[in-house]
Amino acid sequence: MLASAELVAFVPVTDLGRARAFYEGVLGLPCVDADRFACVFDCAGTTLRATLVEGYTPPAHTVVGWALGDLPATVRYLAGRGVDMARYPDLDQDEQGIWTTPNGDRVVWFKDPDGNTLSLTEPVRR
Repeated sequence: MLASAELVAFVPVTDLGRARAFYEGVLGLPCVDADRFACVFDCAGTTLRATLVEGYTPPAHTVVGWALGDLPATVRYLAGRGVDMARYPDLDQDEQGIWTTPNGDRVVWFKDPDGNTLSLTEPVRR
């Protein structure tokens, strides 16, 4: 039943205007709806709902991620828009902050204005 249902992803935020400026203005996700509770973005047909949560504290783990085909180009694009890639001392990341997993996938992380960890992955098998 759920295998054929459309997925909706949620990311908690504390300021909808700031979230919209980041997800739409920096990441380039079209905002398809907005009200006083959330901003809704289209991610290649998947809905990402930035939901207002007062007093929110972000977790230490990744909350939303994207799989894509050209990770270095996307990292350069985001860096040009002021996005800093996260660095982790236990991972062997390249100069762009990209880590290559044991199976060959390449991953990078960055944070949204609320401190949510977001990731980009270039899977070796796509």
